[in-house]
This record gives sequence, structure tokens and C-alpha cells, in this order.
Amino acid sequence: MGRYCDGEAAGFLALYALVAPRLYGYLRSLVGERAAAEDLLQHTMLKLHEARSAYVRGADPVPWLYAIAHRTALDELRRRARAHVTVTADGELPREPRADLAGDPLAADAAEVDRAGDEARGEATRSALAALEKLPANQREALVLTKLHGRSVAEAAAITGTTPGAIKLRAHRAYVTLRTLLARDAAKGER
Repeated sequence: MGRYCDGEAAGFLALYALVAPRLYGYLRSLVGERAAAEDLLQHTMLKLHEARSAYVRGADPVPWLYAIAHRTALDELRRRARAHVTVTADGELPREPRADLAGDPLAADAAEVDRAGDEARGEATRSALAALEKLPANQREALVLTKLHGRSVAEAAAITGTTPGAIKLRAHRAYVTLRTLLARDAAKGER
């Protein structure tokens, strides 16, 4: 990071190679879409470039970069809340199934849509992702940062702008809620 702040292009390339995959994974877990996460990663890196003079030399840049990515993702999620357009995981607009003259979906299109969804992920993965999506945003962030991205409680607190105690509490509540949701889904499957 210091080399990048000094203007070395190689410093930026090295920094990008180290942190971009982790930031992309974090952003993908927040927004859920590959294309949106890629765009947010680019916006994050642009914001880093604009704010590199504020970097405190000698400090670990990773929590700072996660904080920039976090704020960038929050801005995107707020923007999305105002614009209700849904896209597929590939970043495309969903294709409407063809219909017959009466307006009923054609059997071939309905089967194709079902098959594509089944091939994309298994039942357990769908249940886990659905349960994760049902968590409140602050609990999901705490869980994603500490368990999926391996950030320490202190780093997660710095990224989200809260205290370590709040991160611990949010992560604990997320575990309890996930257990309840997954147990409920499992009970439905047994019936």
C-alpha cells in the first residue's frame, strides 16, 4: 500500500492481486449478483485511488479496504431499494417464459427454467442461501465478515463502523436465526 501511495504502478498491481478476490467475494455475498459485485469492486478500487492520500502509513490496509467496499455496497443496496429491477445471477434481465394463446406458460419453457435452477445449486444450498437472505442486514454482514471472510471481530467492527461487542452480538443472533430457519425448512421437507 505504501508503494502504491508513492505512485508505483507495480504497488497497485500487487495490492489488487492480494485483496481483489477477497473483496469481490465479500461484495458478492452482500449483493448476490456476480456482475454487480464486479462493478462494486471497480467502484471500490476507484474510491481507494481517490482516497489513497488519507491512508495512514504502516496500518493494515485490508480493514480500510473492506470498509470502503462495505460503504460502496451499502450505497448500491440503497439505490436498488429505490429501483425495483431484478436481474438473474448472470446479470441479465430474467427471461419471461413463453405463453400459449390463453396466457399459460408453455410446458417446455417451464421445465427449462426449473431445470436451470436445479442445476445451479442443490436443495441444501438453496435453503442455506434463502435463510441467509432472511437475516437482517447487520446480522448477515457480521456473519459474512467473521465466518465467510475470516475477519476478526475487531476488523469486522472497523469495517462496519461499530463496536466489537456489537459484531459479536449480531453474529450470535445470526447463528440463532439461521438454526431456526434451517430447522424449520428441514421439518417442512420431512412432511
